Amino acid sequence: MTRKYFGTDGIRGTANREPMTAETALKVGMGVGAHFINGDRRHRVVIGKDTRLSGYMLEPALTAGFISMGMDVFLVGPLPTPAVAMLTRSLRADAGVMISASHNPYLDNGIKLFSGDGFKLSDEVEEEIERWMAGDMTGLLVPPENLGRARRIDDAVGRYIEHVKQTVPRGVRLDGLKIVVDCANGAAYRVAPEILWELGAEVIPVAVDPDGFNINEKCGSTHTDTMRSQVLAHGADLGIAFDGDADRVLMADANGNVIDGDQMMALIATHWADEGRLAGNGVVATVMSNLGLERYLEGRGLHLVRTPVGDRYVVEHMREHHFNLGGEQSGHIILGDHSTTGDGLIAALQVLSAIVVTGRTTGDACRVFDPLPQVLKNIRFKHGAPLQNARVKSAIADAENRLNGVGRLLIRKSGTEPLIRVMAEGEDAVLIEKIVDDLLEVIAETTG
Repeated sequence: MTRKYFGTDGIRGTANREPMTAETALKVGMGVGAHFINGDRRHRVVIGKDTRLSGYMLEPALTAGFISMGMDVFLVGPLPTPAVAMLTRSLRADAGVMISASHNPYLDNGIKLFSGDGFKLSDEVEEEIERWMAGDMTGLLVPPENLGRARRIDDAVGRYIEHVKQTVPRGVRLDGLKIVVDCANGAAYRVAPEILWELGAEVIPVAVDPDGFNINEKCGSTHTDTMRSQVLAHGADLGIAFDGDADRVLMADANGNVIDGDQMMALIATHWADEGRLAGNGVVATVMSNLGLERYLEGRGLHLVRTPVGDRYVVEHMREHHFNLGGEQSGHIILGDHSTTGDGLIAALQVLSAIVVTGRTTGDACRVFDPLPQVLKNIRFKHGAPLQNARVKSAIADAENRLNGVGRLLIRKSGTEPLIRVMAEGEDAVLIEKIVDDLLEVIAETTG
């Protein structure tokens, strides 16, 4: 089935343009209701959102769709995506919805869906929902007496804060640590500074004044210069930067050096393996993770399993093969003992716990391995399938020959934006930079 709405991470697009319109959101609510309702009992759905202005348009539209199908709606307001997954399980809901376009600018928005167990929906379920949306669902509308109800969960923030704090090992506190926390003017703007402060840290909050337009604007995990500069300006021990819905995190050490998802996974894997807590004897990551991470884990007697890009595919492999640690270089870290999806706050706290327990400096602890030179660049295209072009295919083959078996080349279309992503890594930094630039030039010429 050709998917009209769902991409690699739910539905995403420009707000008030298809598919991110109130009309489509209404259909999503109805389609999800049609899929999940089974029997005469009351069915529930949790809806959360980030801080984008368009959330005020999509939230009531989704709510109306669910209510029309007889589902009760729990509204939790601005909270991180992993909080919605957690609350979906805690409230014994049938489904959860997060309204967010993650790291994208405020102009975009998205809809992420969770099943009752807190995990993202499978491709098969998303396709089934699309089939419902494509049909006439008026015959499924419940009679007036069976309409659902909506209510706000006033203590949702407190529930999530306590859940996150419980993931920190007993006896571990953050006393004496000065931490910059950049919340991207997004979903974590309330909970992240509060959690770090309650655990004893001196907190310097950054980008915690959302206005509907400034989410991810020159801040957060996609603009780490803000975090890095604040760490240096305040003489902080560490910086933490989330994306708009806080399922992604990047960090910086006391010298302002960025700590990416690969380094975080390496640190957590080492710490957990030493304590006998690492399940699966390894880590699940994507094809984007640095070859240096793979070599480091092998040197520790652990192994790295690679999946396609997307934290959903990482989670699926973790569940099927009983791993409890996985993630992406971009900062989606999944800690299976504590959450069902990427959780930036929990990941950051696991890194901090490892630092506290080992007593090492942040710079020393977080530089676990030396990454191979890696270059990733994007190019936007308007239409067509650039990767199917004969000239582009020939250029890719030539690039692989130039690497001569001592590096990696990965070229893929983004699942959320009209972008081609070109990545190369290897021992020779100059060579891989040239390879990527040459490929971008060919793609640009063939796409106009």
